[in-house]
Amino acid sequence: MASDPFDDVFTLEDGFYQQGYQQGLADGEAAGRVEGRQFGMSTGFDKFLESGRLASRAVVWANRLPSLHSTAAAAAAGTSTAADTQPKHACTLPKLPDNARLGKNIKMVYALVEPETLSTANADDAVQDFDDRLKRAQGKAKVVEKMIG
Repeated sequence: MASDPFDDVFTLEDGFYQQGYQQGLADGEAAGRVEGRQFGMSTGFDKFLESGRLASRAVVWANRLPSLHSTAAAAAAGTSTAADTQPKHACTLPKLPDNARLGKNIKMVYALVEPETLSTANADDAVQDFDDRLKRAQGKAKVVEKMIG
């Protein structure tokens, strides 16, 4: 039997559907990679911004501890020079209470988000470790904030 001359007309819609599906699939894969990379970069930036903010706060808190200043002042007292005799007008923050637990928590916040120890690898275990350390540091920072008042 001869093929029907209308087969091409009847399957025209099916052919266009398959062609459109294949083009859409290829475009979606390319767009998905670009969008996924942008989302990953944005999420990673936000996480590292938060860890940097916590590390900076820990440094400021540590410099406000009285125990740090008593040892630094004793070391600096023996090495004064002529340039140090001029009066300095510096803006200083008030000292924090002399509390061993507060100092320990401040050191822990910094140790958890210390920039040199954070991994930038994109492996599952490295990302999970980073997220865990960031969450723990956020918790310790809240404890420090409550202790400071």
